[in-house]
Formats: sequence, C-alpha cells, structure tokens
Amino acid sequence: MADEDVATRAPESDAQEGQTTSGIPGDSKPDQGAATAGQTPTGDITKYNDIEVYVSKPSDYPHNSGKLLLLLTGGTGVHSTNNQLQADKYAAEGFLVVMPDQFAGDPAPTTTTSTTPAEAHPSLIEQVKLGVASVAKSFTIDMWLARHTPEKVLPILHHVITSVKEEYADAVSSGGGIYAVGYCFGAKYVLLLSADLHKDVAAGQRAPDTQAEEGMAKQGPQIKCGAIAHGTQITAEELAGVSVPMCVVAVKDDPLFPDHVRVQGVEAMQKKGVEHEVEVYEGVPHGFAVLGDYADEGIVGKQKEAFGQMLGWLKKY
Repeated sequence: MADEDVATRAPESDAQEGQTTSGIPGDSKPDQGAATAGQTPTGDITKYNDIEVYVSKPSDYPHNSGKLLLLLTGGTGVHSTNNQLQADKYAAEGFLVVMPDQFAGDPAPTTTTSTTPAEAHPSLIEQVKLGVASVAKSFTIDMWLARHTPEKVLPILHHVITSVKEEYADAVSSGGGIYAVGYCFGAKYVLLLSADLHKDVAAGQRAPDTQAEEGMAKQGPQIKCGAIAHGTQITAEELAGVSVPMCVVAVKDDPLFPDHVRVQGVEAMQKKGVEHEVEVYEGVPHGFAVLGDYADEGIVGKQKEAFGQMLGWLKKY
C-alpha cells in the first residue's frame, strides 16, 4: 500500500548514508522505523475523480459515522508511510480521514543525506533559504513549486471535496461540515479552503493574490474548522482571510513560517473576531509535528503535545 521510499522521517534524523529525503523540510524524510516498529497503515488508497486518496476510517464505521477530516500533507504526499499513519491516528480518534494527492503523482524532489550530524545537513529547501544550496538544487525546488501553485492544487482539492461529500455524506452530516488539518505545504491550502475565495480562484483560473474582475462572485469557506502545523509559503493575507475557527501550530524563528507573518496574520484574525488558537514551540525543527520517531525525547514530547492540541481543537467544534 505504502511506498516506504518516500515515507517521512523525523526532521532532525537525516544522518544515514545514501537515504533519500524530500526537498521540503519535515515533509519528506526517510521512514524512521514507522513500519518496522510494528506500525502498519490501516487505511486504503482509492481514487475520486481520478485523484488518488488515502482513506482511513474509524474502527466502528459505519456504525459510528465519525466526522469527515481532510488531511493535507507536506511534499511527501499520500504514499508516505508516516503520513498514512498520521491519518490513522486521527481515524483512531473518531474521524473519517480523507488524505488526497495534492501533487497529481508528482511529490517533492529528493536529495541524499550523509553520515554527518543532522544539524549540519538542513533539508534542501532550508539550504536554499539559507543561501548554501547549489544553483541546481535551488532550480529543482523552484521548478517543483512552480508546478504546484494554488491554480493547480485548489481544483484537485475541490474535485475531492465534491466527491467525498457524496461518498461520505453521513460523516459530513455528523460533523456539520468538513474539518481539515494541514502540515507544511498542506497548511497553506487549509487556510485557502477556510476563506471566502472568488469563484475563479477556487476553480484555479486565477492566482489568489491577483486582482479579481469587477463583480466576480465569491464562494464561502469549504471547511467548518481547521488546524495547521508549521506551514510553508503562507502569507499574512492568507491568515487574515480565514473565516472559520483555526488552530495554528508554529515553530519559533522558523524561516519557512516567519514570526512576523504569523503575528500580522493572527492580529488580522483577532480584528475579524475569528476564533483561533496559536501555540509557538521552541527547541524543535520545522516539521516536528509530522509523525516520525525522534532521538530527542524533548521533540517526542512536543510532537505529542502538538497532535493533542490540534486534535482537541477539532473535537471542540
């Protein structure tokens, strides 16, 4: 079911020679013992509108319909063992989890690690941000990101949402709407789904940050409630656009989700009266909330804490 070659690994544990890692920090690390430790994904890969989706259901479904949760991953996507196990954790808490392939079979590019300490080997996109990656690596990341813009990703998500509303109408009804969580790359799209978007933006016909035609209609939020962890490519405007209850898990001094962006966006949510919760974690790497085994017990504890925070927020609504 799962392609272990692209399974995520704890962000700080890149130090095994010759292993493949994603260019997105915390998203696409090698599997760090998730499957070998006796944890095997329990869901299934299916397709909706020709889009691959990993579905994980509560153990007592359909007797208990649960609530429908859209889980948007980082760059690893649906074939990551650890992303699948992350979905299973939410399913074990009573959610019917739908995790779509946002990348249309094109997960984040990979690089190779060495045996030196992890701190000396920031992930590829981090290297680009820090200005120490080669031109070729930077170009690879830029090209991948250019292939996965809101104009490409939002239509995929809307096709899946339309399908699962019909397929799992019982779960949507049980929760009074769709819940969503997003990690890293996926966090941006939880924010966009929680906003009042112009219809041409939602359809992928125009970038969200460009000027709308006069009189262009808007559509309301596609989710009821959301939670995000250490997002990438997020803007203050996207946070300001949130119109549903939102939980934000962040890392202090994270160059991929800068403090000033978070602060400005959260202030805008406060002014709008949007219910929200923000927790900033210190002493952890970007991507720490993505499921994986960690050598540092402090990170292990904070990963569990972040999962509990996001889960508690979803259950509140």
